[in-house]
Formats: sequence, structure tokens, C-alpha cells
Amino acid sequence: MVINPTYLAQRTRQSVNWHDAQRRVLKNYREWIRAAPEIQTMYSLSIPVAQLRNKMRQEFERHRYVNQIGVVDVLLFQSHSEFQETLNYWKQLPHILKYFRSDEDPNSKLPQNFMSGFLEGRN
Repeated sequence: MVINPTYLAQRTRQSVNWHDAQRRVLKNYREWIRAAPEIQTMYSLSIPVAQLRNKMRQEFERHRYVNQIGVVDVLLFQSHSEFQETLNYWKQLPHILKYFRSDEDPNSKLPQNFMSGFLEGRN
């Protein structure tokens, strides 16, 4: 397999107005959703495609109410760089599974302070 670092590369640009920013966000969201089956097979994930798409939607929904166009542009840049790193297989399995860490065991809570965590035997 030939490594092509410019695969999926895009030039960084700013959105002209809110309509342009919305169009770019939808395009980025659709790219992620369409790539879910490929990501599942590429990283040999035991997670169903529907759950991958659900997590992708949650990540986009986290930033739904951002109201500054500059912040939207930065988020778009970060999202596309994550997309490029994921599809170029520059990530390892733990990098992908970190998004599902909170879904694994909802009953496990972090200790309140260092000493209680130490006494519980947690790292």
C-alpha cells in the first residue's frame, strides 16, 4: 500500500457567511457518516456501523449552538484533520475507541480526589 500524505487534504479557508459555514458543516458531517462502514472495517471494530454513526452525530451535536463564525471554521478544520488522519490510517485503535470510553461503563465514576483514588487502587 502506497502512503499518500496528501490524500483527502484540503486547503484551510474561512467561511464567507453563515450560509457558507452551514454548507461546509453539512458536507463534513456527510463525509463522516458515509465513511463509517469503511472506518469499521479498516480498524476491525466490533462496534456496529449504526453506533459509529450515532457517536459521530453526538460529536457534531456537541457544537450545535456555536454562534461565532471563526470558531465554526476552527472546528471544521479540526474535524477534517481528524477525518484525514482516520481514513489515512494514521491513528491506532485506542485513538478511535477513546470516543466510546464513556459508553463502556456508565457506572464507573472517577474518584473525588487523589487519595480516595489511591485507596481504591485506581490509577
